[in-house]
Amino acid sequence: MIKEINGGVTAPKGFAAAGIAAGIKKGKKDMAMIYSEAPCQVAGTFTTNVVKAAPVKWDQSVVYGGQCVHAIVANSGVANACTGEEGLGYCKKTAEKAAELFGIKPEQVLVASTGVIGAQIPIDKICAGIETMKPMLGTGEASGTLAAEAIMTTDTVKKEIAVQIELDGKTVTIGGMSKGSGMIHPNMCTMLSFVMTDAAISKELLQKAHSAVVADTYNMISVDGDTSTNDTAVVLANGLAGNDEITEENESYQKFFEALKYVNTYLAKHMAADGEGATALFEVKVIGAKTKADAVTLSKSVITSNLTKAAIFGHDANWGRILCAMGYSGVIFDPEKVDLYFESAAGKLKIIENGVSTGYSEEEATKILSEKAVTAIADVKMGTAQATAWGCDLTYDYVKINADYRS
Repeated sequence: MIKEINGGVTAPKGFAAAGIAAGIKKGKKDMAMIYSEAPCQVAGTFTTNVVKAAPVKWDQSVVYGGQCVHAIVANSGVANACTGEEGLGYCKKTAEKAAELFGIKPEQVLVASTGVIGAQIPIDKICAGIETMKPMLGTGEASGTLAAEAIMTTDTVKKEIAVQIELDGKTVTIGGMSKGSGMIHPNMCTMLSFVMTDAAISKELLQKAHSAVVADTYNMISVDGDTSTNDTAVVLANGLAGNDEITEENESYQKFFEALKYVNTYLAKHMAADGEGATALFEVKVIGAKTKADAVTLSKSVITSNLTKAAIFGHDANWGRILCAMGYSGVIFDPEKVDLYFESAAGKLKIIENGVSTGYSEEEATKILSEKAVTAIADVKMGTAQATAWGCDLTYDYVKINADYRS
């Protein structure tokens, strides 16, 4: 059983965090640190964009290099992307500074950045920030929250969660935080996600679980169709819960996997709901698909449709846009068999049956679509596979936010 508890990255045993205003952004928290005295197994996934930021390159070398990890240093405000060898050198200096203070190797430090692309990172402020944060590291909930707030850019709310499960009679905790609001698109997005756990698990199975979870969570969200240069999602496991190390895909692995998926689903959905300028979370469930791949493609096609997103903003049950988006997805299905429902806290309504309107009440549909979270359910009646994707509505404020992002 998965039990949700208060907290974030500091909820698992042995993890401490801090967040400060280091002067990278004017008057806002902009640097975070997470530290585990015990060495951690690490797994990660990164942007699919050919243009990769310097921190992504650094972290890939750490994650794939087989090192155990002790610390993460992250900043917001400057992405350290498209900064050449100098930018990569600043990642090394950041890791070296943290390594010096903690008595560890630079290769045991992950580095992450988010913000404006093209600007060189203020390395003096970064190094000073690391020195400031080390004595501030705390294991309480408030310390984790400070870290979650420090990685925000255009986010309007912090995103953190923690859960507990029982493995081998031991309490295992998983806690995470993320940021993401704009440049959000399937196959990773402008996001940083840091998940900590005190579970004992092999590196190989940690990576397997993490990769599978990312496919069904972060790769199933979209805000604006832009895939970023800095996307990084990592999970660290320090083993301090004391459970028998998970080295095979047994019952303990399945319990851990479901809890990890729960945490990352929560973070992914909250990133979609906090899309730049958004007023509603838009969830699309495709059921009755022939294959899982078909269901994934169909649901993604709908959440990335600007016309559909605009209709959700206008609380307009313009279902033709949904069927149209499904039609150009590349998946073969019979549109004359599709049933479509809208659902929210205000109720559930069948909009079309076998591809044609049910003669539904527009007033009732508008009421359902006026909630903060709206779901479209499409049954294509081709099989038993299903998938869920998350997005948000498209508003006037999205353009306003991105028209003057740098200024």
